[in-house]
Amino acid sequence: MFLSTSRTRKLHEPRNVWHSSWWSLKFIVFIVSMLVPFFFPPALIQLYGEVARVGAGIFLLLQLVSVIQFISWWNKYWMPDEKMKQICSLGLFTSTIFYIASFCGIGLMYFLYVPKLRCVLNIFFISWTLILLIVMMVVSLHSKVNRGLLSSGIMASYVVFLCWSAIRSEPATEKCSAQKQGSGNSDWITILSFLIAICAVVMATFSTGIDSQSFQFRKDEAKEEDDIPYKYGFFHIIFSLGAMYFAMLFISWNLNNSATKWSMDVGWTSTWVKIINEWLAASIYLWTLISPVVRQAKVRNHEEGVQEANGSAIP
Repeated sequence: MFLSTSRTRKLHEPRNVWHSSWWSLKFIVFIVSMLVPFFFPPALIQLYGEVARVGAGIFLLLQLVSVIQFISWWNKYWMPDEKMKQICSLGLFTSTIFYIASFCGIGLMYFLYVPKLRCVLNIFFISWTLILLIVMMVVSLHSKVNRGLLSSGIMASYVVFLCWSAIRSEPATEKCSAQKQGSGNSDWITILSFLIAICAVVMATFSTGIDSQSFQFRKDEAKEEDDIPYKYGFFHIIFSLGAMYFAMLFISWNLNNSATKWSMDVGWTSTWVKIINEWLAASIYLWTLISPVVRQAKVRNHEEGVQEANGSAIP
């Protein structure tokens, strides 16, 4: 789909019809694409696995950008406004709910996943998440940033969820593993995690794929009426990266892993991928808060330097 639609520009092109219809033919191609890999040699499957690791990592990065963009949009829409006091109150209420949920999540993880003081790694994961939560809150409330609590509250909930998901991925052989503690009742949690992952893929795919200009350094010019609404090639490549991400979930990011019942996305590799994903999410969000302040400071210093130079040049 990427190769056949990547150069589509206008709605009247045949490739637009191929992208938007021909569902019967696409269904046949879909069935064939599921059956043919069973006849591939193991070496080719192994090669795809290595490629899928990289593609899944790229997907996670794009997903982070997509989530942060959505949070920024939400915060901008519900920011305090004299003409929209009702939305301001709703935003304050929502941010309070997110922060309460985040701190309750931290406390619950301490209670459930730190049964003894020897669980040093879990204590580190949860404590560092708490530190990131507080740092994001302090930075967003700083007078030079002044972003309010809504965006940082949403981001705090997302970071806490990533930490919880990482701890849930620890192998059941570990004494502090959540898998070992809840091995008898893990079905609903696995299904819930799977559904949340699907929602994340859908959100990242559609929001990222449709809004491809967010990932361009040079923005396109104004669109004409017969232009396609979004870049089809980019849209399909995001889908393929999402498929690679799901492949990694099923094998727990380990190409030599033998999957067992209810063990999707379980293992130390999965744990560290999610933890690094959490740290990257917090870092990217903090940079989006700080970068405008740094940019303004550079512009101001440059203007002051120009004024001083002009002043010294006048006799």
